[in-house]
Amino acid sequence: MTPGSEPRHAAHESVEDRVVEEVVEELVGEFVDELNPPPVKPSAGRPEEVEEPLPSMSEQISEQLGGVRGLVESSVPVLAFVVLNVLLGEVGLDLAKKTALYWAIAGSVGSALAIGIYRLTRKQPIRHAVNGLFGIAIGAFLAWRTGDAKNFYLPGILLTLGQVVVLIGSVAVRRPIIGYVWGVLANGGKHDWFDNPRLFRTFQWLTLVWAASLFIRAGVQGWLYLADQANAIGVVRILISWPIYAATFAFTAWAVHRVTSAQAAEAEAAKAS
Repeated sequence: MTPGSEPRHAAHESVEDRVVEEVVEELVGEFVDELNPPPVKPSAGRPEEVEEPLPSMSEQISEQLGGVRGLVESSVPVLAFVVLNVLLGEVGLDLAKKTALYWAIAGSVGSALAIGIYRLTRKQPIRHAVNGLFGIAIGAFLAWRTGDAKNFYLPGILLTLGQVVVLIGSVAVRRPIIGYVWGVLANGGKHDWFDNPRLFRTFQWLTLVWAASLFIRAGVQGWLYLADQANAIGVVRILISWPIYAATFAFTAWAVHRVTSAQAAEAEAAKAS
């Protein structure tokens, strides 16, 4: 690349730009550590093992989410809270509101603990179970402290809205987070997409697509929260969250593949001419 021909977003990078870039890379740094561990040197007398290719982007993201089983397990505590709160409340046994709430909290936290213990006894990874238990515990504490079931869902709503702000902010400073995630998961940790104007623009608007999908999820739940529809929040959280995520992910994979395939075809055509 000749001097002066750099993309405008890559030229004259300021100290502030460098700080922002480091912050964004830190947000996805955990993926680097888990998906690209340092190579182990072969011991003396043992032949060096051939490096296996990285799994596909879908496989790696599925691993981060715990696969289908992880998605199901993350929904069990929420489902337990909704079912117990409904069956023990006005619709079912008609217990006092706080009594039904406390049983629902116990069922939710208990199911999350049971999942973690089951995985631990079978020597399976418990990272996803621990993360889920942490989120459930915060929501359960708020619901117990306020005596209102809807506050069980408040941490998740606020966290999702926070993610929306971060995603939009990354686009505003021209450091789209989805581009960094793609670089880590599917591009061997390289971020050469930043000097590829077409890919850069794609990741800019894809990051906004992810922000919009998260805002829809949080917005619907937030509207139900303000309307004091606690049980409806749980139903919506279970029924729409993962379908929206799956659709957004599929669209992202298609959009990136479309651009990279077109550029590969153009490069082949240029070589043949």
